[in-house]
This record gives sequence, structure tokens and C-alpha cells, in this order.
Amino acid sequence: MKLLVIGSGGREHAIAKKLLDSPEVTAVYAAPGNAGMILDGIETVALSIAQHAELIEFAKLNDISFTFVGPDDALAAGIVDDFEAAGLSVFGPTKRAAELEWSKDFAKQIMNQYGVPTADHKTFSEFDQASAYIEAKGAPIVIKADGLALGKGVVVAETVSEAIDFTRDVLENNKFGKSRVIVEEFLAGEEFSLFSFVKNDKFYMMPTAQDHKRAYDNDKGPNTGGMGAYSPVPHLPQSVVDTAVETIIKPVVNGMITEGRPYTGILYAGLILTADGPKVIEFNARFGDPETQVILPRLTSDFAVNMRDLLADQTPNFTWFNGGVTLGIVVASEGYPGDYAKGIKIPEKTTGNITTYYAGVASNVNGQLVTNGGRVYLLETSADTVSDAQAILYKELKAQDTTGLFYRNDIGDKANV
Repeated sequence: MKLLVIGSGGREHAIAKKLLDSPEVTAVYAAPGNAGMILDGIETVALSIAQHAELIEFAKLNDISFTFVGPDDALAAGIVDDFEAAGLSVFGPTKRAAELEWSKDFAKQIMNQYGVPTADHKTFSEFDQASAYIEAKGAPIVIKADGLALGKGVVVAETVSEAIDFTRDVLENNKFGKSRVIVEEFLAGEEFSLFSFVKNDKFYMMPTAQDHKRAYDNDKGPNTGGMGAYSPVPHLPQSVVDTAVETIIKPVVNGMITEGRPYTGILYAGLILTADGPKVIEFNARFGDPETQVILPRLTSDFAVNMRDLLADQTPNFTWFNGGVTLGIVVASEGYPGDYAKGIKIPEKTTGNITTYYAGVASNVNGQLVTNGGRVYLLETSADTVSDAQAILYKELKAQDTTGLFYRNDIGDKANV
């Protein structure tokens, strides 16, 4: 098989690397990919995720067996619909199915329709109505911009004024383009990510994971795309996962079929374990980043064969490593998620039991890898315990020259409490 992965981040690096591990695979291309992926034998293609016609032509010319779509904006733009219309095999939801992610209001409608537990909420397009509702409800309160916002469209407001300022940014200042806001109750509890491979009415669960969204230690600072993750979540009982599958995953997968939007792709449920059981914070229509980089290394079956079987409506035999834990720590550019410099030289690729997954990197004129984005790379390892994995990765990070970069020092700490 020759395979194509759409996207350029650490998530796509992990997907492409795992696909390339298969003895059935002769080449994996990433479009556009990044310069760091080349170190793992992944071939990059100078096409953007928006160039659907050119990507389709590439897939045909290179006899691509199937294409795996990584990023949310490509799915929202209907790349899967275009590939399918061209008669190509592609893994990801159609534009109408991916609305579970690109419209938070639609996701709430689906949850309401099919009895899926989530926070109390209301959608507004007028600022005055939204601000009056916020003042009546008080803080803490959660405000979400409806639509894709690259992980920056949600504010967990500690004060009413913070909530109203963000609402004004969305509804009056069009911070994310023309949008609505969903105002919802703040839910207290432990957050976790639950991923599944879905093909119409069939779904296959992955190990649990926990992401660390805030920029700095002790969950301080602004929200980011994610500063690290680990899998599985050892302090999360299996009974909670079983409940989430029955009350959340099943109803949504079957509900999408009922709605005439059958779902194929990765279904990512961002959940929180409340006193009333697991509830949905959000759905994403693709793999998470950095969770992918700690979940896929735990897959012991042939990923490429699994995906080929799934797309062909054969039953895939997913098998997972059940012992220990896999941990990943993101190294980001100083200033992220705000403004940051580019072109800073980054450390050499790790070897042995530590894997480097690259994201915001480029090659300079000397062929050295330099920073080219907010999240630059992630170090991943597996060990018997979270503490053991932390010791391995933080020892390596302390030995690296991370001038101009930063990382959190507490990734995985919640599992040690």
C-alpha cells in the first residue's frame, strides 16, 4: 500500500509514522507535512490542505490505497466529500458529519435530540441577550464561539465581566468571523478524552487519554491546543468508560445515521466526570493533538491493515498494549499561544525509548530543523508508571538546549495524586 496523510502537525506525524510501521506499506506521503517527518521516512508533498483538486490528482497518480485526513479545517471544508466524489478511499467524516465539530450548536442539538448528557446551555447571536443571560447565571461560566477557532474559541470565565468581554469579542468584534456563542454551565470534575474509530454503525474504542490544555504548570495561563498528554488514565475506572460508551458514543453514532449523516472517521469525545457521571464538553471530528502521539504508540496491531479493513467494511482487529502508561510532553515556542519568534534551532531528534514527533518546524538553509510554529515538537515514551515516564522525559528535556522554547513540568501529575 501507498498511503496519504493530510495535515502537517504532530498528530499527522504520529499517524503517518504508525502507518509506515506496517510491512504492507511501501510509502506514506504527508501533505503538506513538515520537515521533521522526513527523518522518519515520511515523504512530504508541497500541497496545502485546501488544494483538494491537486490532492485528488496526487492520490490518483500515485495509486494511493487510502487517505487519512488529520485536521478539522480540512474536514469542515468537505475534503472527504471531494475525495469520495472522485472515487477515492478516504478516512474521515463528510462535511455534514463533521458538523459535530465545526458547529458547537449543532453538536448540542444532537446531544439534546438523543439524550446525551452535557452541560446546560443556550445559544445566542445577539450580544445584549447573551450578556443579560450571563449576568443572570453568574460565574464561573463557559462561553464557546460556534465554529472552528483552532482551540481558541472557548473561555472558562471566572468572572461575569470576563465572560461578557469574550462574548463581545465574538458577537460584536467578529473575532472568529461571523459567529454565535453557546453559553453553558461550568462543570466541575476530571476531564478525559475518549476516542473511537467509527464506520457507520460500527465503532471501536481506544485507550483513554488526558490532555493538558493550559500553557503553564498547575493549569495556569491561557488555553492552548494542548501541552502534553498521557494514556491510559489510570485513575479512571473502567465502569466510567463503559457508561460513557453506552450513554454518549452509541447514541451519537446511531443518531448521526438517523439524521442522514452517517459518520466515518475518528470520533473524539472530550468528557468530564461529574458527580452525575460522565458528560460531554465537546466533540471533535478527528484525532486530538497531543493525544494521538500517546494513543497510537499503544496500538500493537497493524494500523494500516486495521484502517484498510475498516474502510472495506471488514471487522478490523485492533489490539492494544494494556500495561504501563505512555506520556507525551510538548515543547513550544516562548510566547505561545500568543506571538512567538520563528527560526530558532531545535535539539537533535531523540533515539532509543524516546520518540520525537514534530509539528511547527521547518528546515533552514543549512538543513537544520528550526521553529516554525507555536507547538514545535513532542517527546513521547512508555514506562510502567506515570512517574517513571516523567523521569525519562524530563531528564531528556533538561539535557536539551531549549533556549527560546518552553514546556510544562507537570504533565501527568494528576495521575500521581
